[in-house]
Amino acid sequence: MEKKKSGPMGRPRGFDADEALERAVLVFWEHGYEGASLSCLTDAMGISTTSMYAAFGNKEELFRKALKRYSDGPGGYLARALEEPTALDVATAILAGTVRTTTRSAQPNGCLGVQGALAASDSGREVRDLLAAWRNDGCSGVRERFRRAVDDGDLPPEADPGMLARYVTTLAFGIAVQAASGVGRDELQEMADAALRAWPLS
Repeated sequence: MEKKKSGPMGRPRGFDADEALERAVLVFWEHGYEGASLSCLTDAMGISTTSMYAAFGNKEELFRKALKRYSDGPGGYLARALEEPTALDVATAILAGTVRTTTRSAQPNGCLGVQGALAASDSGREVRDLLAAWRNDGCSGVRERFRRAVDDGDLPPEADPGMLARYVTTLAFGIAVQAASGVGRDELQEMADAALRAWPLS
């Protein structure tokens, strides 16, 4: 972490904040919000607790930044999938992206947005709410894309965009849970393929 960033009042910050945040993403991804202790986070980030607070705020603020980084990075397949030309292509890309992202050997299995939600105490309520909103935002984006598919005649007029969006996103989150449990990529992809065989065609 040799790069220097300017901190408050122009003082040099003795670590690479971008790299530190990337390491925090991996800790939250692997351990969830509550499972990621401050000492685990700061050890992985290579900084002191004081530096963490100064650069990223408290643990919840750090998690919010980590979730945003995850959404723009490993989780970016969702935004790309919404640009596919047909609703079936969108659904296929979402599930394939979920399988790829949740089973890469170089990163934790599962999904940060699912793993992070495994918070049980009252202190984790705001993070649970944040992640529920994050998942609902994803589902809303898929629903709007499927609504356009109905308007364009790509999906039949009787298709329910909301139900189809919930179906696809529920499958995606289920894939993430199975991946975190050690189910392999090939098996998960077979399941995703099977789930889309009954897709409504126009």
